[in-house]
Amino acid sequence: MSHTLIAPSVLAADFANLQRDIEMINNSDADWFHIDIMDGVFVPNISFGMPVLRDIAKHATKTIDVHLMIVDPDRYISTFKNLGADILTVHYEACTHLHRTLQAIKAQGMKAGVALNPHTNIKLLEDTINDIDLVCLMSVNPGFGGQSFIKNTYTKVKQLKDLITRKGASTKIEIDGDLKLIYVGDLVHNIIELIRKKLGGEIKWFIRRENA
Repeated sequence: MSHTLIAPSVLAADFANLQRDIEMINNSDADWFHIDIMDGVFVPNISFGMPVLRDIAKHATKTIDVHLMIVDPDRYISTFKNLGADILTVHYEACTHLHRTLQAIKAQGMKAGVALNPHTNIKLLEDTINDIDLVCLMSVNPGFGGQSFIKNTYTKVKQLKDLITRKGASTKIEIDGDLKLIYVGDLVHNIIELIRKKLGGEIKWFIRRENA
């Protein structure tokens, strides 16, 4: 996994000891903090909000990767920048004007990510892939835990990598949801080796690992 970056989900933290767990990640080999913001509308659950993110950012010493599972994300782009987000990922399904949203994120000095739900076709990113720094493929339906990894994710990863290569983009690939070791092994060792042999070049992966 030498080409893999790990972004533990802060949702897996002990919220009674949040600073302790933030410091644990600071001192670990993990690369990023992955922070899920849920509004109870776009997804069924509500996660922590802006004051908690602000306090996380006070103590975090690594990249803060914020994943918005909310409706109308454009309203909050500058707010999340001010709260400390380095990468801001919005859902394709929540954006009426995706290109405009991506440009607004970048105008705030953040990297721009796009998340795709399991049913959303990779082809929908054909016209924007060169504007996207990171694509987050949901390997479960977003918003609640306890779901099983959707194995069609393997196919979507290959389709996405083909699109990135064909368009000459530098977009990174992130997988989000139920990444037990068996799936991580398959994704990193089998898929990456297969793609490298066919397409060549270095491939970097961003993997969210819950309960790591």
